[in-house]
Amino acid sequence: MARVVVDVMPKAEILDPQGQAIVGALSRLGHPGVSEVRQGKRFELEVDDTVSDDELATIAESLLANTVIEDWKVTRVQ
Repeated sequence: MARVVVDVMPKAEILDPQGQAIVGALSRLGHPGVSEVRQGKRFELEVDDTVSDDELATIAESLLANTVIEDWKVTRVQ
């Protein structure tokens, strides 16, 4: 078994209203030094050794990310 992490983030050109709201809240809470936040999603999968990198890419593209507006990255962790 292996642990796989799939990080999904809005593409750079896509407006991130949740991230903007967080920046505003941080400023109001006394943390004015933060100028940008991008909020994304993290998925952790437990997979067996037969699941290939190509299959993980298919899973990320077809189910976990909306590839029109989001980028994704798969990382196998030890």
